[in-house]
Amino acid sequence: EVLDATTLSFGTRVKLFAVCFVAGIVFSILGTLLWLPKGIKLFAVFYTLGNIAALASTCFLMGPLKQLKAMFEPKRLIATLVMLLFLSLTLCAAFWWNNKGLALLFCILQFLAMTWYSLSYIPFAR
Repeated sequence: EVLDATTLSFGTRVKLFAVCFVAGIVFSILGTLLWLPKGIKLFAVFYTLGNIAALASTCFLMGPLKQLKAMFEPKRLIATLVMLLFLSLTLCAAFWWNNKGLALLFCILQFLAMTWYSLSYIPFAR
């Protein structure tokens, strides 16, 4: 039952979606606000966490298995892989490589990849 979000009532799924999506927005905004006083590491972490939370929010509407199947369908496989790559590279640049410029570049590319991935769900949008 825990892995199958479809066992939840529709109202509960919508509420959990909203909470997770809003958390994603809050993380992204918080990362932007913390950028100046705390540096690029916190920005990269919070921005990435925000995107992951927003992505995870749709699991409550579709169910996690259906979401994963949809993510890796042939028509959006490349968009999914690029998005996951830049989520990972952002954190690598911030923590392991300690390269602020690269972390910022990967955040920008992460935004573009998330946009491309999101557009893959809208017919004829790409």
